[in-house]
Amino acid sequence: MSVKVLTIKEDILSANDGKARSNRESVDKHAILMVNITSSPGSGKTSLIMQTINWARGKARLAVIEGDIASSIDADKVSEQGIPAIQINTEGACHLDANMIKKALDSLDLDQTDLILIENVGNLICTAEFALGAHKQVMLLSVPEGDDKPCKYPLMFSGADVILVNKIDVLPYFDFDMSTFSRTVSGLNPAGLVFPVSAKTGEGLEQWFSWLEEALDRKSGGA
Repeated sequence: MSVKVLTIKEDILSANDGKARSNRESVDKHAILMVNITSSPGSGKTSLIMQTINWARGKARLAVIEGDIASSIDADKVSEQGIPAIQINTEGACHLDANMIKKALDSLDLDQTDLILIENVGNLICTAEFALGAHKQVMLLSVPEGDDKPCKYPLMFSGADVILVNKIDVLPYFDFDMSTFSRTVSGLNPAGLVFPVSAKTGEGLEQWFSWLEEALDRKSGGA
């Protein structure tokens, strides 16, 4: 008897990619820039988003999609700032997928939105495999995690438009070599930009804000 091989993963990713394209079409119709932010747990995604909220006031109408396995802690923080926030609880799934984002987009007023930030579930593996329809991929790594992470999780870094190295305020206390890290990332992703930042002190965030503003300008201009 012959053995039939089921390519389940390929089928799942293919279906997800189709829904991701539909999500991209939805936000494109409203000239919205959608950014997917990934990292491991505790790297500082929410802190980065809170800083970005302050920067965006008067510049862009911002909405946030929060992905977590459980709770609405991060979405509550965003909502308290007067920003539309949608909480997605995956109930065990280690990543967001395109169908989850579709449901979140249906709950947002896209006519009143210029920028959507997606805070993906803290995970350095499968968040890189599932397209959501975002225009830009941003990877956040914190100094305490070490400079070897691009070697261990190459897909996360090779597909990112921007890699933010967060918590540089504690750089003197950790064995993190920024030059080695940047060379490794460049080898994996020559087009990827590396911005050392501190979401706590604000150091280096002007690079992130300038990049984001340029991306918004290109999007509003139809690019």
